[in-house]
Amino acid sequence: MTIWLPAGTPKAMFLVWGDGLGPSLSSPALREVLAATGALRLQVNLDDEHVAEALRFGTGEPIGAVVSVWGPAPEQAARALADHLGSTAPGATTAGWLVEERRRVDPAETYDGERADVLANTAVLRRPAELDEETWLHRWLVEHTPIAIRTQATTAYLQHRCLAPLPGNHPDPPHVDAIVEELFPSAGMHDVHAFYGSGGDDAELSRRMTELMASVSRIGADRDLDLVPGSRHLWDL
Repeated sequence: MTIWLPAGTPKAMFLVWGDGLGPSLSSPALREVLAATGALRLQVNLDDEHVAEALRFGTGEPIGAVVSVWGPAPEQAARALADHLGSTAPGATTAGWLVEERRRVDPAETYDGERADVLANTAVLRRPAELDEETWLHRWLVEHTPIAIRTQATTAYLQHRCLAPLPGNHPDPPHVDAIVEELFPSAGMHDVHAFYGSGGDDAELSRRMTELMASVSRIGADRDLDLVPGSRHLWDL
């Protein structure tokens, strides 16, 4: 059964660093402690063996997972996640934010924890210093979005503006302005034409990549960016 989420249900997103995170983040114990805070839904995007071929890069220590929690008490959920990892994944650290979600292309979703047959890329964005917030948001949300969708084989596109930090246990939490989740065909991990939807046409591939990269540069996402590939799992609690 799928839980209907009331309009305005808060969403929190967390970056998680550490090794061997899969058993901890997929365990029923995590879902139990989150449900105890009133959380309604959990999503885990895990950089694991299923996405080993995918491109990844970042500004510091590699991010091992991206966790999303929907529920009325995001600060309590943040503490519950950090405490759970502290006891089940020694050395793991978290940093989280209350986010504003915009679903530009809805994903096909199931809610039983099954791994989605997609490549789930998470891009962690920082606003460049030379752009004021209003200009950056317009370029990102209005101008860049349709370019990103039409130049790639995107099967889902979710944007999240970070509104406020949440409790975590990372000793030096990074500054983050936004988090984008994009879903692609799994073949995109090893086939650039499958990733960009260019149908094997090298000229079309070049055109798409040129258009996309020019737009990426205008929002400053050609620098200070983390890209985290993941296996996507979703549960109702």
